[in-house]
Amino acid sequence: MTDTDAPIDRDDRRSTDDHGHDLIDPLYVGIVTVSSSRAAADEAEPDDPGGDTIQACFEAEGHEVRERLLVRDDYSAIRTAVRGLVARRDIDVVVTTGGTGVTADDVSPDATSSLFERDLPGFGERFRALSWDEIGTRTIASRATAGIAVDTPVFCIPGSTGACQTACEKLIVPETPHLAGLATSHRVDVTDQSLAEYGEE
Repeated sequence: MTDTDAPIDRDDRRSTDDHGHDLIDPLYVGIVTVSSSRAAADEAEPDDPGGDTIQACFEAEGHEVRERLLVRDDYSAIRTAVRGLVARRDIDVVVTTGGTGVTADDVSPDATSSLFERDLPGFGERFRALSWDEIGTRTIASRATAGIAVDTPVFCIPGSTGACQTACEKLIVPETPHLAGLATSHRVDVTDQSLAEYGEE
């Protein structure tokens, strides 16, 4: 999923928009699919329609998916997967899909938000507003969230393909080049980020 000829360092992909705001384009993306049933499947590559939808949305705008992970509905597994991705210098944004509801094993928002240095409450608010037109009152059960972890935007969205498409096409893909640019603007000329800096546990 990687292009060895593409620049890894963000500075090589950094530019500014018409207002002088930093942009990272193309983005390098990490996707984490949260599903106990798929993680336990016998297939070498179980079907992952939510992850496929996210990947298609980013690639349609010229971005590149660098890593896709599949983990079970488990707090530690989700947190470990996301934490490893945000520590990588070749990942600009992480999107998790699945586990955002209200059942006992829906812990994706809890696991990811524990890593956030800064919350992005506007994402969840706007996503639920958009979802109202599609699923009505059921949108109140969605705990979709977003934040910044190690200067990396992280989005936690539901597992349905409709939710993935709505979130990515209308919110995440259009805005993340700007978010990634702003979140890393203080790191210009710094080419690495490490778990040591983040704080080993």
